[in-house]
Amino acid sequence: MTLKKKTHKLRSTKQIKRVKLLCISCLVLLFSLPALGQDSIALPEDLNEEKELKFQKYFFKALSEKAIHKYQKAIENLESCHQILPNNVAVFFEFSKNYYALNNTQLAKEYIDRALVKDPENRWMLKHLVAVLQRSNLFDKAIEVQEKMVGGNPKDIKPTALLSRLYLRNNQPEKALELLKALEEKNGLSSSLQQLKDSLEKRNSRSIKEVKPIELDSPVYQFESDKTYASLEKVLKNAKSEAVLLKYSEQGIQLFPAQPYVYLVQGKVLNNQKSYKKALAVLKSGVDFVIDDEQENDFFREMIKSYKGMGNILEEKKYLKKLNKH
Repeated sequence: MTLKKKTHKLRSTKQIKRVKLLCISCLVLLFSLPALGQDSIALPEDLNEEKELKFQKYFFKALSEKAIHKYQKAIENLESCHQILPNNVAVFFEFSKNYYALNNTQLAKEYIDRALVKDPENRWMLKHLVAVLQRSNLFDKAIEVQEKMVGGNPKDIKPTALLSRLYLRNNQPEKALELLKALEEKNGLSSSLQQLKDSLEKRNSRSIKEVKPIELDSPVYQFESDKTYASLEKVLKNAKSEAVLLKYSEQGIQLFPAQPYVYLVQGKVLNNQKSYKKALAVLKSGVDFVIDDEQENDFFREMIKSYKGMGNILEEKKYLKKLNKH
C-alpha cells in the first residue's frame, strides 16, 4: 500500500471514529436531557424492542448525515424517528438544527419552539433559539432570550458578550457599553471585546471633526450631513482612495460598531498596505458581527491574506478549511 493510500485510509478511519463518538454522545443526550416530561423520554408501552432498535438506528444515521453536512438526508432519518416515537424533544432539537443549517429559519424556529415546550430551561436549546432569532433579524426576541440566559449577572463571558452584540445589532449601544463595563469588572475582557468597549466609549466622548466637502452631491457630503450608515456605505463602496477608505471605515467603526462591513473594508485596505497584524485585529473584531455566510467568507479570505503575509501557515490553513466548508 502506498503512503498516499495509507494516509487517506487513516484520515477516513479518524473521520468515522469522530462521527461514531458524536452519535454516542447525542444518544446519551437523547435519554438524559434534564427536566423532560415522562411522555418525551419514556418509551411507550407499545414500542417494542424492534421499534426501539429502529429508532436508534435512524437517530444515529441522522447524526451521521448531519456531521457530513447532508442535512436533507438527516431530516429524512429524523422523520422516521418521529414516526416511531412522536414528540421527542431530542428529535425536535435535531430537526431544528438541520433546518437552521439549510437556512430554513421558519422551520428551525418551529421545531426549537416545540422542543422548548418540553424543556424550557435547557441552555443548549435556548442558545440555539437565540441563533435562529438572530439570523431572522428578530433582535428584540433574541435579546429577551439571551437576557434570560445571562440572568442579570454577567459572570459567563460568552453569553454576556453575545448579549452586548445583540444590543448593538438592535441599535442599543448604551446597554451594550453598560454590559461590557460590568463584564470587565467581573472577569476582564478579551482583546476584541476591549476594542469594542473602547470604540463605544470613544463614540460617547469624542465628536468627529466635520470635513468640508468639495461636491455638495457627493456621498461624502451626504454622510457628513446625516451621519447615517446608508450614507457611509455609499462612501465606502464608491471611494477610490485608500486614505478615504481608511478614514471613513475608522469613523464607521466608531459610529456603527456592530456593522461588519466597515471592519471588512478597513481590513482589506490594511492588508493591501501590508499591515497584516493590524488588519487581522480589525477583521477578528468585525467577524463576530457577521450573520451572513457569504460575508463571513469575505472575512475568512482577508484573514487568510493576513496570516499568509505574517507567515503563519498553520492559521492560514485553518481558515482555508473554514472557507472550504461553506
